[in-house]
Amino acid sequence: MIEYDTQNSLVDILIYIFYFITYGYTVFVMISYLILGVISVVQARKYLRRNTYTDYLNILQSPEAPSVSILAPAYNEEATIIENIRSLLSVRYPNYEVIVVNDGSRDRSLTKLIEEYQLEPVNFAVNYKIETKKVKNVYKSKDPAYNNLVVVDKENGGKSDALNAALNVSTGDYTLNIDVDCILEEDCLLKLMKPFLEETDKNMIATGGVVRIANNCRIEKGRIVEVNVPNKLLAQFQTLEYLRSFLLGRVAWGSLDGLLLISGALGVFQKQLVIQCGGYDNETIGEDMELTVRMRRYAREKGIDYVVGFVPDPLCWTEVPESWSVLRRQRNRWTRGAVETLLSHKRLFLNPFYGKIGMVSYPYWLLFEWLAPLIEAFGIVLLVLFSLLGVINISFLYLFIALIYGYTVAFTIATLYIEEITFFQYKKRRQLLRLVIAGLIEPLMFHPFVVYCAVTGNWDYFFEGKKAWGSMKRVGFSRPTDRGKRITGGGKGKKNKPNPAAPLPSNNVRTRPAT
Repeated sequence: MIEYDTQNSLVDILIYIFYFITYGYTVFVMISYLILGVISVVQARKYLRRNTYTDYLNILQSPEAPSVSILAPAYNEEATIIENIRSLLSVRYPNYEVIVVNDGSRDRSLTKLIEEYQLEPVNFAVNYKIETKKVKNVYKSKDPAYNNLVVVDKENGGKSDALNAALNVSTGDYTLNIDVDCILEEDCLLKLMKPFLEETDKNMIATGGVVRIANNCRIEKGRIVEVNVPNKLLAQFQTLEYLRSFLLGRVAWGSLDGLLLISGALGVFQKQLVIQCGGYDNETIGEDMELTVRMRRYAREKGIDYVVGFVPDPLCWTEVPESWSVLRRQRNRWTRGAVETLLSHKRLFLNPFYGKIGMVSYPYWLLFEWLAPLIEAFGIVLLVLFSLLGVINISFLYLFIALIYGYTVAFTIATLYIEEITFFQYKKRRQLLRLVIAGLIEPLMFHPFVVYCAVTGNWDYFFEGKKAWGSMKRVGFSRPTDRGKRITGGGKGKKNKPNPAAPLPSNNVRTRPAT
């Protein structure tokens, strides 16, 4: 396959080594993804079988259900904030509060909340267990139907600072940390708290859940009433990416107790342990991953026999960027956050004291989450250069590219099939066909862009010292669906007050039995 002379010059040897490393690394990545996918499928089906016999009404009616504080930081979220808060207030759980932190928003986020929920300032002595920027006011509603809603207005300090302020105000034993641009399923808390109630042998310190894409879904009164595939191709790419990441990635790591990341969009944490760890780190932009790693490290160092859980149900729906520029800023920040966390906790690397996370999870993240895009970009440049110089057989290059493309597409199609036989969210064949078509285009358009964002993220971290988040403009949930309907957005419509007498939703939204 490789053209080199019989004298085996240094250049020939270097090319052969490059070929061996590139091919070996690629095959190793493929095999690891395949193994994780198989584990995820087994665990998801096992979860669905167990869930069939779960009566969540017992949890809902139990006075022993742990208290939970939902922490929702908000900065310039006026496009979606009313619909999102309605979603949080419609959660079915016996003992919870919603704490929305307006982190110095410059738009009408706070004004819209005050108008919609009849908020007024209250005398509230904030217990600064964790130091934060100054809290200006704490609001509660005049309407008793919203007595579990607390709105905190504070000086801008960033997402971590806002979450720490919410921790200082919260009264629950556990915290559900979400992004305010998310829509929660009604039974989200019931399913997320179930692992805490079931675990008797170890200390369950945190649990996460599956996040899906809400773009172009029909939302009424804070609830997803119709799941649709996004209309825009860029959002379709991200739909496929989220499916692979959560359904065939984090489910496996959760079952292996090797999660290093619980998404900031959806995660429950043991509050006391979070406070003991010092709360969220204001110096990092990857606060969700950093806290998860720090909690695991702290628990291990303190001799706590702990476990981190994961619920494979689609429990949270979020809006994703629909413009390349916003997506670039988001992925650049994700890269910088991951690099920051990995470097600050480098002591974990191949350290047997930390068990699985030191010997398996951390090395995996290092090789396949951080270094993989850099290796891929470097390998592509060398492959093209060697091909132009004629030192690599063009046929080999084409076959190598075809191998990667074919595997990626096959893996995507397999992911869609697994989604269909498990949680069955996308019920329209026409929409599934659109995802399949997006899957054929994704390796040629979206993946190179993500690699580019990762490379620039590393450059910005190491050479520019960039710490800023970058603006994430929200489009909002008022967009036409496939049927030409309008998605209900925030506004001064009829309020969606919690209804305790409403029937409990089914265990999951599948209408097709698992085969």
